[in-house]
Amino acid sequence: MSAVPVSAVTVVPMRAAAATSGPHPAAAALAARADAVKAAKPTATGYRRARAPEWAMQLFAMLAGIVAFIALWEIVARQGGRIPGPAVVWKAAVTIFSDPFYSKGPNDQGIGWNVLSSLKRVGIGFGLAAIVGIPLGFMIGRFKFLSDMAAPIIAMLKPVSPLAWLPIGLLLFKAANPAAIYVIFVCSLWPMIVNTAVGVRQIPQDYLNVARVLNLSEWKVFTTILFPAVLPYMITGVRLSIGVAWLVIVAAEMLTGGVGIGFWVWDEWNNLKVEHIIIAIFTIGIVGLLLEQALVLLAKRFSYN
Repeated sequence: MSAVPVSAVTVVPMRAAAATSGPHPAAAALAARADAVKAAKPTATGYRRARAPEWAMQLFAMLAGIVAFIALWEIVARQGGRIPGPAVVWKAAVTIFSDPFYSKGPNDQGIGWNVLSSLKRVGIGFGLAAIVGIPLGFMIGRFKFLSDMAAPIIAMLKPVSPLAWLPIGLLLFKAANPAAIYVIFVCSLWPMIVNTAVGVRQIPQDYLNVARVLNLSEWKVFTTILFPAVLPYMITGVRLSIGVAWLVIVAAEMLTGGVGIGFWVWDEWNNLKVEHIIIAIFTIGIVGLLLEQALVLLAKRFSYN
């Protein structure tokens, strides 16, 4: 019986010694690991510092690409002799954009008026295509009979070159301006129809079955189920259509004449002002980029995610 007090006496000093000598090695390792994880966790300031080099590298890469493009342009201009160099084009651009909205007659107007005239034609043709194409895409995607009816027509007419529609427009409207708008309308129609119909077909059948069980009207199905689900596909079709429309209007205006950026390019070619043609190319690219970015912002604004 005397062994019990001895063991009790010996255990208590060992615990006391362990408590006074420091933490257990395993506990110390866990504490050190927790401190390391805490130290490695990025703070707000550390995160900004980590992201700054990435933005700097991206900006540097973009600037390097622009410099390389200008250098290559200068080399080609010096070797060929027919293409004006960046300095010549820049000087001409300063002169042109110093007064972009001058008007000295129907065939002599600033580049600003020409761009606005082209945007007006694109806006009218594109708007008419949206009014017709988006509802038609919903109906084609919603009803299989209409989809089967429209499939061979779309498959046959979609690959047709945009300029092939221009003689038909001239024949129908007897004027260049409505003919150009007609070409924009036809070429902008197909991406909207196809993408909207594809979006409607991607909706799970269970959603439509629930709507049928709840006895929802077709309008209620459209507003609560179809439209929110199809909106990303529809916006994609709109983006494709605006890109096609801006491409087509330049070519159409070269053939029809009048005021417009395409006609301005052709007129400057007749005047042998190649530097003005290069300025028009950059202007067309920048305007097209702005149109696409505007639609990207619109897609983000009306996203149902």
